Amino acid sequence: MGDFGRVLTAMITPFKEDGSVNYDVAAELAAHLANNGTDTLVVCGTTGESPTLSWDEEYQLFVEVLQAVAGKAKVIAGCGSNSTKEAIAATQKAAKIGVHGSLQVVPYYNKPPQAGLYQHFQAVAQACPDLPVLLYNIPGRTGQNLSSETVARLAEIDNIVGIKEASGNLDQASEIRRLTPKEFQIYAGDDSLTLPLLAIGAKGVVSVASHLVGNQLQQMIQAFDLGKIQIATDIHLQLFPLFKALFLTTNPIPVKKALKLLGWEVGSTRPPLSEAEPEVSHKLEVLLKELSLV
Repeated sequence: MGDFGRVLTAMITPFKEDGSVNYDVAAELAAHLANNGTDTLVVCGTTGESPTLSWDEEYQLFVEVLQAVAGKAKVIAGCGSNSTKEAIAATQKAAKIGVHGSLQVVPYYNKPPQAGLYQHFQAVAQACPDLPVLLYNIPGRTGQNLSSETVARLAEIDNIVGIKEASGNLDQASEIRRLTPKEFQIYAGDDSLTLPLLAIGAKGVVSVASHLVGNQLQQMIQAFDLGKIQIATDIHLQLFPLFKALFLTTNPIPVKKALKLLGWEVGSTRPPLSEAEPEVSHKLEVLLKELSLV
């Protein structure tokens, strides 16, 4: 259940000048990504600015992206919430339109203990038992870490198939790999940690950089799989400055700026996020030229 491939793109949400969602550009970008290295699109996650999207906007994005990439890529719907009841309702609604999985973030702000986290994810998974669930651990944003022991318990639930591990803690990722069955999929939540995590048994990455270098990320992972470690390392090191530049300020501010530099009309971020500072824009422009992307 739930093979999402190796490169999952945490897709941005394009906006029009008036701040409304630009569904036409979202569909166009989704199709482009599916043709350039992306196996699965993760819609309405952190990079998609989910905190400032309404439930109706999110649902419509699921519909548009599913249609745009039908037969080319899978779609994981970001349905997480810090309310278990809301997460269940959003997941059930998304499941009815045929998304391939749901991304369930650790409940933010209210900082539930590990027992509460287990019960939250268990309830969401059991509410849609035929829909694969990808856990999402990002303590830097949620204020709470999903422990490796809790992940291992959750991995025993049939439709909880993997985790986006964005703690930045390689030891924690190693412990998750040690405690879970090999079928349980671990995805790097940081582009710069993709190659290190592959070495300890991760499957791939939920990527921001794949908006720009999806094919190169696929090449890196394939080289690693073939035992061509030096080639994989060379690709990693070539892309490493871009990986870091995309987080010079809060994601998705830099990647939206980079896409605009490449000619995509993705609009700005929604408040309270702001525009990229001039030095960030300049750094991105230089890197895009160095990588022959512009």
